[in-house]
Amino acid sequence: MLKGGISQMMRQAQKMQENMQKAQEKLAEINVEGSAGGGMVRVVMNCRNIVHRVSIDDSLINDDKDMLEDLVAAALNDALRKAEAMSQEHMGALTSGLQLPPGFKMPF
Repeated sequence: MLKGGISQMMRQAQKMQENMQKAQEKLAEINVEGSAGGGMVRVVMNCRNIVHRVSIDDSLINDDKDMLEDLVAAALNDALRKAEAMSQEHMGALTSGLQLPPGFKMPF
């Protein structure tokens, strides 16, 4: 009887691994936008943290270089937070039935 239980667990683990692979592929297709400076700097990235585009309003080009760098960093951080939230939302559906310890993060 123990043997049947282990094989059932292995099938479930394999199915979960397949579902997680599909979810990761889907996350690579979902884009989020982060912004700073009232939208004067915008960053578009996917939920796998690959930046696709950085847009800087023309009025900032001749402004203070340090301020522009800070705005780019803030927009990137905003996009990263949004991508993380979206990833957790999508992956949470896969791990909802698992007994994982609090604060446990999957390896992606």
